[in-house]
Amino acid sequence: MADVVEFARMNGLGNKILVVDMRGRTDKVTPEAAIALNADPATEFDQIMAIHDPKAQGTDAWIDILNSDGSKAQACGNGTRCVVQALAAETGRKTFTFQTVAGILNAQEHADGTISVDMGKPVFAWDKIPLAEDFFDTSRIELQIGPIDAPVLHSPSVMSMGNPHAIFWVDRDPMAFDLERFGPLLENHPIFPEKANITLAQVTSDSSLRTRTWERGAGLTLACGSAACSAAVSAARTGRTGRTVTIDVASSPIRQPLVIEWRDDDHVVMTGPAEWEWSGKVDPVTGSFMRDEESNIGGHGAVAK
Repeated sequence: MADVVEFARMNGLGNKILVVDMRGRTDKVTPEAAIALNADPATEFDQIMAIHDPKAQGTDAWIDILNSDGSKAQACGNGTRCVVQALAAETGRKTFTFQTVAGILNAQEHADGTISVDMGKPVFAWDKIPLAEDFFDTSRIELQIGPIDAPVLHSPSVMSMGNPHAIFWVDRDPMAFDLERFGPLLENHPIFPEKANITLAQVTSDSSLRTRTWERGAGLTLACGSAACSAAVSAARTGRTGRTVTIDVASSPIRQPLVIEWRDDDHVVMTGPAEWEWSGKVDPVTGSFMRDEESNIGGHGAVAK
């Protein structure tokens, strides 16, 4: 393991995140490394957030995001909160601006330790989500699982929050559904040419939702920030809730809700926790790693606690 970089195992509301410090380098974390890391129970993850030197003036870093199958992801709200916590611990700063494939993200760590991320503006146009067919109204499209006369899931709201999302509205606890069986079928449905994140959402009040997500490229996940944002926006868009909601992520072991605000300027702001677990060093080409016996802050230690 001669050519290694620092990394940290973290989580955002249970969403398993690896934050990898690639600053000062020109290479990237390879898909092969991602697959190898995900195959080890110690480093199994939902997303890798690789911190690179900034590409655009006025930004603090370029964030390259990988799913557990080695594919690229455009956005990861829970992972972004983890990056903020790591960089705040290193620098003492509280506000950051990141660039991703999905665009510019502004984020802030608050005094109580929660972190807000401006996830940008939602996209509703069918060809921008994208969908394979023209739907004038993407707040409800024709798609179902189960018998035609008694579908188990049907008529999702679809949108992009940096990546494609389908929100299926359910009238009982999302944990009661066999999402492990339905998720792969819906993620890979021909209507989604770039696949999609699949979320079950239950409206629990006019200001709260309970959700569970099958994540594109990662599978069943304990939490998904962009899915929570998409559920909140879709709920407000369809008149199910107001524009500020709390999200109880049903599958998360952390019983702290996300707060999602769809502001009047059309930006979606997500506020929630992040948690450091442990740090180590990893080869970004092969994925071989070793865990630090003692973690510390310093130098490029953005991923050390």
